[in-house]
Amino acid sequence: MNNTKMMTRIKRAKRVDHVMTGVFFAIGGFFLCLIIVLAAYIIIKGILSYYPGVFAFNAQGIGNQLFNTIYLVFLSLVISVPIGVMAGIYMAEYAKPGRVTKFIRISIESLSSLPSIVVGLFGYLVFILMTGARWNLMAGALAVSILSLPSITTTTEDAMRSLPKSYKAGSMALGATHWVTIVRVLLPACLPRIITGVILAAGRGFGEAAALLYTAGQSTRINWANWNLTSPTCPLNPFRPGETLALHIWVMRTEGSLNPNSEKIANFSAAVLVILVLAFSLTARIMTKRINQKQVGSKA
Repeated sequence: MNNTKMMTRIKRAKRVDHVMTGVFFAIGGFFLCLIIVLAAYIIIKGILSYYPGVFAFNAQGIGNQLFNTIYLVFLSLVISVPIGVMAGIYMAEYAKPGRVTKFIRISIESLSSLPSIVVGLFGYLVFILMTGARWNLMAGALAVSILSLPSITTTTEDAMRSLPKSYKAGSMALGATHWVTIVRVLLPACLPRIITGVILAAGRGFGEAAALLYTAGQSTRINWANWNLTSPTCPLNPFRPGETLALHIWVMRTEGSLNPNSEKIANFSAAVLVILVLAFSLTARIMTKRINQKQVGSKA
């Protein structure tokens, strides 16, 4: 009798497991299809809005805005990745349980939930008004870095905590110091997950508009023949105003009545932005795969 009841319970548990697996697969498939349809709609509509000269580096094209977007994301990653990774290492390897650690964790969680418009206002007050500067790319990069830090920090901490304890114990048993173990063993092992956090941070930088509205500005004056970094028209000057693609889409949709191609520019800019994020994610994944292959000694 007991065996019969046990078998019945096992069959019921398996049936429930199959049903719930199907439900979760259906939910995941629905959202995957939704993302594919949305991305396809944006890209197709953007391609249909193409016209000659849309990539021009002038007021009629989006060349300058495309460069500003990539440059700003690069600046923000240069700032946020080292700080976020170091913070994640501290939280995973050095922070001791207590009030200070609890306060830091609450601060990280609170920072991750801040609306971007609030970060933009903070950036405007601190990076623009308090420094006496005008709107510039560096202020925008700092604002985006504030938004990116929580995800990079949390991802790094979770990645390091999820590693088997044998990684650290084996390295230190061979005579390596704690810091050498972190740099040579733990970080390379959790690099794929850290890159995932970097991808999320970069994706937010590519699509951010509210925070940049108050920090990076909506004007772009670039002279591609001028490479003097101190000049306000030098492309690589981080302290010049720079309108990104996300801001350009908003401007074309709200104040683009003076430009006859405003709707086409907005549609095409949205498509370029989606393709840019996808290309960055795929490139990062390919790099991660090659790093993993080198670590395990397999052939590419």
